[in-house]
Amino acid sequence: MKKIRIKKSFTLLLATSMLVVLALSGCSGGKSAGDVVPGNDGDSANSGGQVTITHYTIDSEDRTFIEKLVPDFEAQHPNIKVKVEKAPYEQFDSKLQTLIAGGKSPDVTSHYGYGGFAEYYNKDMLLDMNDMIKEDGFKASDYSIPDDLMKIYTVKDHVYGIPVNMYVSLMLYNKDMFDAANVPYPPSDYEDKSWTFDKMVEDAKQMTHVSSDIAKTQYGVDFTWSERDMRPLYFGAEPYSEDTWTNGGVPSETHFDSPEVIAAYNKLFNLILKDKVSPTTEWSKSVAGQNGDAFVTGKVGMTVSGSWSLAGSNDFPFKVGVAAVPAGGNDKVRSVLFVDPLLILKGSKHPKEAFEWIKYLVSDEIQEKSIELSGGNPPVNTKAAETYYKHFDGIDPADVKKVYEGAVKYGFESYNHLITHYSQINDMFINEMQPIDTGHSTVEEVMPTIQKKVMEIINR
Repeated sequence: MKKIRIKKSFTLLLATSMLVVLALSGCSGGKSAGDVVPGNDGDSANSGGQVTITHYTIDSEDRTFIEKLVPDFEAQHPNIKVKVEKAPYEQFDSKLQTLIAGGKSPDVTSHYGYGGFAEYYNKDMLLDMNDMIKEDGFKASDYSIPDDLMKIYTVKDHVYGIPVNMYVSLMLYNKDMFDAANVPYPPSDYEDKSWTFDKMVEDAKQMTHVSSDIAKTQYGVDFTWSERDMRPLYFGAEPYSEDTWTNGGVPSETHFDSPEVIAAYNKLFNLILKDKVSPTTEWSKSVAGQNGDAFVTGKVGMTVSGSWSLAGSNDFPFKVGVAAVPAGGNDKVRSVLFVDPLLILKGSKHPKEAFEWIKYLVSDEIQEKSIELSGGNPPVNTKAAETYYKHFDGIDPADVKKVYEGAVKYGFESYNHLITHYSQINDMFINEMQPIDTGHSTVEEVMPTIQKKVMEIINR
């Protein structure tokens, strides 16, 4: 397979990665592998040197597929058994803290919940992998992992995570709805200057039909770009002070009540309340269920979200296309990056065995195999990525590749990975913004309260 030409595509990601390094450089580090004696517990004593490691993940098919890889790994490593422990997404963070507090820390996990790397690092939960990497001779290039991605989870030259998946923001669109409305398909090329937020709204209006009969109602676009606190960045408004990225993910100021941020939120909520081209949360729940995706029902023309939405596209009951996120006014940022690392927790009793499991999961063969087993998880492995681009029925692989490389070029790592106390911040945003979505409160009324509460959380 051809190797992806990534140098230009990862330029902005490298800058983002350096921000993370600076953001965390003043924080205390984790314990190195040399400080832990692997295999020193009853588990190994009773099994002739065999140890059991635990991989903690979300209880969903796109994560629990790793159970299918365990027999092969154990056959290759007869001294290591792998136990997969699971939790629902909403309970992932709380269960992890409970396990650690109870002395039952998993060995391997990732930031699969609301919390992120910065939060885990600041809580001193992560193991410094440097000693193991040096002893093993591990090189990211041997696993086709770009150095730029490794740097995201490297602090003061100490590695705390090995990237395993890389999601981006992108647009999926319903070709059937575009064809019925006689609207040209949106471009996959991020350099196409005609593809703007306003053009997206214009196209969405031609596909929107609101009726008292819910079965006849359809909307042009569902724009869920990142988590709620990050969305102003799409329009060029900075909600967090610049020192957030040099202060361990702890901003000295936030600007959620600033005119620029309020204007950005109004532009997004106007898709629902003024332009009426986007569905309300209540309508989406009514057609797709509590946790469903309205786009999947075939009643939404375009959706802007994470590339995990692409994973199920082979099963959608309509023809699907993939496009670039339209330009919103921020020349540097149009996409959100969600790079998932595999982390070894400080409570691990078997860090070297856990590291063997991580190396297995990021190897060329397993990264490619995992695409199919997971239903379409995007690999960090650049060789496997060529297979990923071809995974989606009816979607041109060249379009998927263009969208991915453009998204990385114009991407910024998700705030939930960079800002501490993020799970509490996220919950607060969901609760406080609900009245805006329903039309019971305005952005101007709600944002001062959010500004106050986000600073209270940060200052705890």
